[in-house]
Formats: sequence, C-alpha cells, structure tokens
Amino acid sequence: MDMLVGKKCAPCEGGVKPMTPEQYSNYLPQVPEWKVEGDYAIIREMKFKDFKAAMAFLNKVADLAEAEGHHPDFTLHGWNKVRFGLSTHAIGGLSINDFIMAAKIDTLYAA
Repeated sequence: MDMLVGKKCAPCEGGVKPMTPEQYSNYLPQVPEWKVEGDYAIIREMKFKDFKAAMAFLNKVADLAEAEGHHPDFTLHGWNKVRFGLSTHAIGGLSINDFIMAAKIDTLYAA
C-alpha cells in the first residue's frame, strides 16, 4: 500500500483502455479490503461509531478527492456505514488512480 499512497492521481480524460483483470490483480493485494465489482469498479464498506464520525470521515475523503482530482462514489447508510466505489468514469473502468485513492482512503480510515 505504501507504494500506492506515495503516488498522485494523474488526470484522465479518456483515450486509454481500462485495466484488464490481469493488470488490476497486481494492485488488489495492496488494498485487500477492496473488492472488484463487475470488472469496472472497486468497492469497500466502512463502519463508524456514529453518524457524526461517518460524516467527518466523508469530509476528509472529500478534501482528499479534491486534492487528487479523483472522486469516489459513496453512499452513507444505516446511520454509520459508508460504501465507497472507485472507477475511472472517463474510461469506463479501472485505472491506477482508483487504487491510489483506495490506498489513501484506507490510510485515512486507519488513522
């Protein structure tokens, strides 16, 4: 994960192909809590002590996403759970940016 956390997301305007399963399988061990969904996204659910903690975390992720220029999809549900989804929409699938963001979100969650 340290290798991914040290990287910065690069702008993606399309024109490249999404990662193949063989390519993204090299990054999955670095973000072991994330699961592939339909070969086009990685997802993870996180649980917090209460609604306020979940919202505070989402605000930290929002700041991170703005700094990286790569924004996750998320759903707050059950008052204390957040489901994140990462995909590079410009290419309709996974890119290295998704794994960089996943690693950085994991680092925030562990703190």
